Amino acid sequence: MKEFKGNVLFLDRSDINTDEIIPAKYLTEIEKAALKPHLLEDLTLEGFDPKTDIKGKTVIVTRENFGCGSSREHAPWALEENNINVVIASSFARIFRQNMFNCGMLAIELSQDRINTVFNEFKKNGTQISVDIKASEMIIQSKEQTQKIDFQISEFDRSLIQTGGWVEYADKHY
Repeated sequence: MKEFKGNVLFLDRSDINTDEIIPAKYLTEIEKAALKPHLLEDLTLEGFDPKTDIKGKTVIVTRENFGCGSSREHAPWALEENNINVVIASSFARIFRQNMFNCGMLAIELSQDRINTVFNEFKKNGTQISVDIKASEMIIQSKEQTQKIDFQISEFDRSLIQTGGWVEYADKHY
């Protein structure tokens, strides 16, 4: 099972689409690893530099409708190749969200109010999140404070994560 913890990359924008997560010009790549250096390279966000801001981050906290656009699996793959296995948002595009779980990755939905609170209280350097999938809770921590946040995922999605994704789940159950 993947690790679901680490330093947080805050992306303070709604509607980050799959072309911004991984530009379409890289969809012809046949190896997932080839996607790694291109994660978020077309994302327009004031103060964000993908060349320096992604390194060492393993969790993304963002706004609503993350992963909108096309239904390609390349977007979660690009995250996974950069060791980002958790994305936390107030909502996800339906297919992107399912692709995350199918890859054994975690898409956590929190209310807009909770996301606002996380941004307001934790959008600082050094914020870390640790997720306990079995307990459906996360610990978010900065130098100044720590907060426990509960979340919900379906038992099926939890099973996908615990087995490593859809292929591994199918191998085990069919």
